[in-house]
Amino acid sequence: MGTVEKSIDVDVPVTAAYNQWTQFEEFPQFMEHMKRVEQLDDTRLRFHVRFGPISREFNAVVDEQHPDERVAWHSTDGPKHAGVVTFHRLDEGKCRVTAQMDIDPEGIAEDIGDALNIVDMQVKADMKRFKEFIEERGNATGGWRGDVDPPAP
Repeated sequence: MGTVEKSIDVDVPVTAAYNQWTQFEEFPQFMEHMKRVEQLDDTRLRFHVRFGPISREFNAVVDEQHPDERVAWHSTDGPKHAGVVTFHRLDEGKCRVTAQMDIDPEGIAEDIGDALNIVDMQVKADMKRFKEFIEERGNATGGWRGDVDPPAP
């Protein structure tokens, strides 16, 4: 399983960055590989992704979410995928967004892509596009401020 961690400083208040990240159906606007996201309810998602010639669909659940702090998820079927995005206030109008993802490649093509650090480069590019997306608007396109506590051990 490959772990990717990328951070980017964004010139918007932490609340704007966090609120935008909770708009999962908007991901295709700044995530190149994300073709569609369906939000099934407050915590369940269906992802439709494409990496080169490979298309995948999988379900995921948000298993921890705290406004202006973090959103964590994991896949419940399909490729093994888990991650957390954290938000850190730097000053009134600037924050740092850090994405950490654990991805288990499926198949030879994905193993090769993982070995060539393609996922690492993709996440870096997605974070840059997120920065451009939210800074251009200045405000989020929406937001969900609900709290989701992590599952009990």
